[in-house]
Amino acid sequence: EDQLLPLSALQHWLYCPRQCGLIHLEQVWSENKFTAEGQVLHHKAHEGADESKGGVRITRSLSVRSFVLGIAGQCDIVEFHPDGRVLPVEYKRGKPKSHRADEVQICAQAMCLEEMLGVTITSGSLFYGENRRRTVVEFDSDLRGLVTGTAAALHAMIASRATPLAEYEARRCDACSLIELCQPKAMRFKRGAQAWFLSQLNHQTAFTGESDS
Repeated sequence: EDQLLPLSALQHWLYCPRQCGLIHLEQVWSENKFTAEGQVLHHKAHEGADESKGGVRITRSLSVRSFVLGIAGQCDIVEFHPDGRVLPVEYKRGKPKSHRADEVQICAQAMCLEEMLGVTITSGSLFYGENRRRTVVEFDSDLRGLVTGTAAALHAMIASRATPLAEYEARRCDACSLIELCQPKAMRFKRGAQAWFLSQLNHQTAFTGESDS
């Protein structure tokens, strides 16, 4: 089990591979208002003891793992319904996203639960702090395939010990708490300068007929 990677890293990878590498390879972290709000919301979800409401057993902070995916993590809430349904619920700040990182995280939790409990879970819910209601996520074959592929990409990155290069995108990077550590604009300039230098070197080599061999 000590070879299992954090389930949360799947979301980090889909949001930004470089962010994922900085966190899980280089062990760096920084808070901003968005991550702080997320921490508060998760803390509220984990507060209190397990309970039963209307026949539904509510379990908080349940540890889960999958040896197939090679991941382990914790569910905010898992509901066990009288009809046998198992429903994971993940709490998120803000509102539903345009990307699928949140969906992958909740589906990965479900796939862990399926492996551990020997059940089939068809859907889960994401509770967003901005609209204060649940968004149902169906665990179809496409989403499950994305979970599997993301887990494989994560393991490949960890095995390579190489943090991906930065790719600046304003909407994503400007909201990231690691932007000052990552320096995506500087990395873009550096790559551009390297590309220009190599092109000039190749041009000079071709012109003179010289080589370094």
